[in-house]
Amino acid sequence: MTDFLATAAVAPIVSGMTVGLGTGRAATRGIRALAERATAERLTLLCVATSARSRELATQLGLRVGDLQAVGQIDYLFDGADEVDPLLRMIKGRGGAMTREKRVAHAARRRVYLIQSDKLVERLGQTALLPIEAAAEQLSGVHAALQSLGLQGQDRRNDDGGLYRTDGGNPVIDAKLLADFDVAALAQALDRMPGVVGHGLFLTEADEVLVENEAGEVSRKGKPSAT
Repeated sequence: MTDFLATAAVAPIVSGMTVGLGTGRAATRGIRALAERATAERLTLLCVATSARSRELATQLGLRVGDLQAVGQIDYLFDGADEVDPLLRMIKGRGGAMTREKRVAHAARRRVYLIQSDKLVERLGQTALLPIEAAAEQLSGVHAALQSLGLQGQDRRNDDGGLYRTDGGNPVIDAKLLADFDVAALAQALDRMPGVVGHGLFLTEADEVLVENEAGEVSRKGKPSAT
């Protein structure tokens, strides 16, 4: 059965490109579709993964994966998102890879995100929590700083109850965004906050969003035109 969302995501990729590989269920679909195309069409590609999980999968499927520092510029990135608002601003990080996902996105010339239609929201925080990666030794200080901004967050836990850790070894705080938050101002505050390694507010990264509805049909959303 054809995966139309994944097929659409990897369709612009051609031989010779450097490709950023996102993390999560939607990105995994894209990685599998890309590997199938690369094999069938004998594409020469260099990939950069946003997590150890994506790197492992891509390598298993025969894709060549390099490091961001060595690669530098990326031609095309596909990734998923937890929420997308009408301005294509996003919350990401349910898979815990938001810090590296943002770094790879900032190195990419074109960035495309894959979502299900139920992830379209009127405001960020409507259905998803905001993940904030904190330096382990400053976790309590980050909690206090978040509370001063009106953010209440809980440490993310593994299924066994242990403290969740990112690929970088850091814990993640999942915070609830209230309706009256100015997400642009919040993103700036988090960027400056001591102890915050990264966060899941992706406000300018999306060039295009591919949306899959319940019937498996795919539509495209670009950035709204300035008025």
